[in-house]
Amino acid sequence: MTTDDSLATLAADRTNQRNALIAGFLGWTLDAFDFFVLTYVLVPVANDFRLSVPDIALTLLATLAMRPVGAFVFGLMADRYGRRLPMALDVAFYTVVEVLSGLAPNYTAFFVLRLLYGIGMGGEWGVGASLAMESVPAKWRGTLSGLLQEGYAFGALLAGLAYYVIFPRWGWRPLFFIGAVPAALTLIVLARVRETEAWRQSRTDWTTYKNAMFRNWKLFLYLVLLMTMMNFMSHGTQDLYPTFLQRQRHFGARLTATTSMISMVGAILGGLAFGWYSDRQGRRRAMVTAALLAALLTPLWILAPSLFLVTLGAFLMQFMVQGAWGVIPAHINELSPGALRGFFPGFAYQLGVLCASSIGYVEAVVGEHFSYTQSMGILAATVLLVGAAVIALGPEAHGVKFSDE
Repeated sequence: MTTDDSLATLAADRTNQRNALIAGFLGWTLDAFDFFVLTYVLVPVANDFRLSVPDIALTLLATLAMRPVGAFVFGLMADRYGRRLPMALDVAFYTVVEVLSGLAPNYTAFFVLRLLYGIGMGGEWGVGASLAMESVPAKWRGTLSGLLQEGYAFGALLAGLAYYVIFPRWGWRPLFFIGAVPAALTLIVLARVRETEAWRQSRTDWTTYKNAMFRNWKLFLYLVLLMTMMNFMSHGTQDLYPTFLQRQRHFGARLTATTSMISMVGAILGGLAFGWYSDRQGRRRAMVTAALLAALLTPLWILAPSLFLVTLGAFLMQFMVQGAWGVIPAHINELSPGALRGFFPGFAYQLGVLCASSIGYVEAVVGEHFSYTQSMGILAATVLLVGAAVIALGPEAHGVKFSDE
């Protein structure tokens, strides 16, 4: 191969790596955008359907509870047929459901659509993360893992921005329509990504595939436990936070959106910072450090006496919580067997979501009977400390090779 050919191949590889990361990032951004749009409008949706806030919060639980179904179906497809096709089908599916959610005529239709959206949301992460992590260089896996995972925080930030701009003028329904734009962009970028070499080398027959699952059942149970605690940490500090600001702090729509958007800037920076740190000091150390610092910040986050300190607490809490999360795509893909990487991490992740899916509903019920300060503060501190212990006691496969190229 000539020097020019080598340079051309290198340039093509870098372009493919970039596109794979962008596709995964945008897919996760769209997932989060739709999910968090609803957290901003629990009160007006409840008023529109003449129901209580916990009734609408139950649709959040429904979405989270259905995510394992999507991870199971699209994860198996990803290990059998490659990462690209299942991801494209998944993005198209949940985009249609998202738009229909904004057209729901009543609570029953809305609830069913949120159940269906959970299937699409559950399918995206595992397939997108395996595509991205198998495409990027191992030495940058932690840093780029942080970037990929914070597509979730970026989606939440965009949800806050949409709420700030659109809701005061047009209400809650149009918020569910605009997600079609990033969805189209995701599909365009995904069309430019080639299938990963790691998938080609690890693809196997169904018998070997099934045996690999049974051989790794202990690891799988640990990943489910890990992802349960991680989802308690994130959903316990994010989902009802806009409601806390509205009910407990009496913030209006735009101040709620601004505070939440600032917290998501902290989340993005935290994911990048701890992802970079994990490349140098290990995955577990980075995650434990972030979780313990978040636990220490809980009083500032929930009890701050002034607007400035409320905003600072929100920023720092999400910097730490999503800092721990930024390591997750690299960490659990490295722990997963190659032949199972499309299914294994995504399904474990979404079973963790299922196990943790009640936290928003519990916070809403306790918050309505006592206060959101009490319900969110106590639960957050508890899950952060227990989560740090679960992370510290688990395995690590920092920097493992995904393929022999």
